[in-house]
Amino acid sequence: MSCFSCINPQRKDVKIDIENGPRSNSRHSSDSSYSASGRGTGRTKFDENGKDKKQKETNRSGARSFTFRELAAATQNFRELNLLGEGGFGRVYKGRLESGEVVAVKQLNLEGLQGFQEFIVEVLMLSLLHHPNLVTLIGYCTAGDQRLLVYEYMSMGSLEDHLFDLEPDKEPLSWSTRMKIAVGAARGLEYLHCKANPPVIYRDLKSANILLDNNFNPKLSDFGLAKLGPVGENTHVSTRVMGTYGYCAPEYAMSGKLTLKSDIYSFGVVLLELISGRKAIDRSKRPGEQNLIAWARPFLKDQKKFWQLVDPVLQGRYPRRCLNYAIAVTAMCLNEEAHFRPLIGDIVVALEYLAMQCHAPDSNNNRLHGSFTSSPVKSNKESSAQERSDRGGSI
Repeated sequence: MSCFSCINPQRKDVKIDIENGPRSNSRHSSDSSYSASGRGTGRTKFDENGKDKKQKETNRSGARSFTFRELAAATQNFRELNLLGEGGFGRVYKGRLESGEVVAVKQLNLEGLQGFQEFIVEVLMLSLLHHPNLVTLIGYCTAGDQRLLVYEYMSMGSLEDHLFDLEPDKEPLSWSTRMKIAVGAARGLEYLHCKANPPVIYRDLKSANILLDNNFNPKLSDFGLAKLGPVGENTHVSTRVMGTYGYCAPEYAMSGKLTLKSDIYSFGVVLLELISGRKAIDRSKRPGEQNLIAWARPFLKDQKKFWQLVDPVLQGRYPRRCLNYAIAVTAMCLNEEAHFRPLIGDIVVALEYLAMQCHAPDSNNNRLHGSFTSSPVKSNKESSAQERSDRGGSI
């Protein structure tokens, strides 16, 4: 993660109380109870189904506190061979806990740009928020000056790994898989915006922060920059501009006024990456093509040119009708006027339908229900007839 300074009704809300949020009662024993090999001296208790009782209790109560020795043992002393990746926060290693569970261990770079505040925010957010499309925080370590986070292990890495700079022998993502990932990421964002109370603004949505399991089910990760959204009559949160260049909403970059619609813009960038196979910012491209949004704008305004946005590796293997509407959703998300961008709930409904159409017979694929019946990209003047209040337009 990098930062820059210039630029269903049936479900109950999740209450976020930073001061009085749930705290884990589950704690590991101190270092003295572990042998030099890092293995514990106590026995693991199992329930009648053979599952680790302590682990089950931890999952209910929140993140666990690990000792540094435990995590060093899990990662084989942070062996280079176990390195999964590196970001603004620090390095991420693959590890195996004493219980046998495979995890990802993220170690804060003490000399990096991000620090203790982001660490605390991430622990709080992921201890309080739980959804199938959010990564699970298993625990953390605060021994001395060490700051480490322990997550569930996501075997397929990030979306970024499967979209850009593919090795010749690596299979590119199919259109249906891309839509599946888009739906899952949108559901995770919907949970943050609509089910959390107050709502949570993710603030760093990008392909590198969307992790994938064996079945390409996506989970949002890296919540160090997340902010609690506006409540009551407030329309925005004023904050220092942080995020990743290329994904940041223009109004937020210019004013520091953060809203839920800032996340919608970032989601639009990710959708465009999924469709095009291009990075939000790519310095290897020739001038005029390095910024994905600037390059794509002319094509987004002309339906006859939509096909020029499509990732060449797909080789035409996508439903034409679905492509048109996927680009229409993307264009709405990328509207420079924040209040014209749709609500995340409407985006989820539209993308779920598109994902379903990927598997439908071609004859059924020529028609999409809903309000995408006219030209999918409108000028601001045309859009004004459909303008909603600041809570957003609908798809």
